[in-house]
Amino acid sequence: MNVLDRFRLDGKVAVVTGGNRGIGRAIATAFAEAGAAVAIAGRDEKRNERAVAELVAAGADAMAMRADVTSRADLTALRDGVTERLGPVDILVNNAGIGIHGESLSLSDEDWDRVLATNLDAVWKASQVFGAAMVERGAGAIVNVGSMSGMIINRPQWHAPYAVSKAGVHHMTKSLAAEWAPHSVRVNAIAPGYTKTEISDIDRPEYRHYWIDEVPMRRYAQASEIAPAALYLASPASSFVTGEVLVVDGGYTLW
Repeated sequence: MNVLDRFRLDGKVAVVTGGNRGIGRAIATAFAEAGAAVAIAGRDEKRNERAVAELVAAGADAMAMRADVTSRADLTALRDGVTERLGPVDILVNNAGIGIHGESLSLSDEDWDRVLATNLDAVWKASQVFGAAMVERGAGAIVNVGSMSGMIINRPQWHAPYAVSKAGVHHMTKSLAAEWAPHSVRVNAIAPGYTKTEISDIDRPEYRHYWIDEVPMRRYAQASEIAPAALYLASPASSFVTGEVLVVDGGYTLW
């Protein structure tokens, strides 16, 4: 096996939550290109269908299931459905997430609860649901999508719930990695910086100074530049890596 072979995922089954657009879709595509059978989980069935159609057209074994990641019942059904169709899940990518901009004194309890339920509680539930099977089998890899926002305070917009949720994802990653390492289940995270996606505000002129000019590389990322980091952490190339948060931010957190 040469070094490039260690990045292959042939024979592996991967689940990517929120895999029908943005970073999740880029990760699903990268995994498929590396040889994995890929299952996309998302609430928008039309987006799911389009994403799977592209993967299948490229020669991948792919499927999609509608799932609300905040629902343990949906996550259990997702695990069982993928296992029945593709086989036991080897890789879980907890990517689904939301964000809300707003000053802390103006945010409602509902806003806080919705962000934490999707970005943090759902990662916990999915890790339990899929991790139980991985621990039982004695193999598996979980890649959580955190954010550089879990390490810094973003400017000029305020979004405390999002930052808190991502900081929680980072620490959860380390906690589960330590607990499940004896069972050969690796848990890692990526922490992307500002990235261009269909729903990002990256091109708003009032954000340019903070979101682009202050990045050492003087640009934002494309989703396709984030996906290889997830592939590394999911593949045998990182076989001795667990509990890490890999920052992919163009150097933003250096300042």
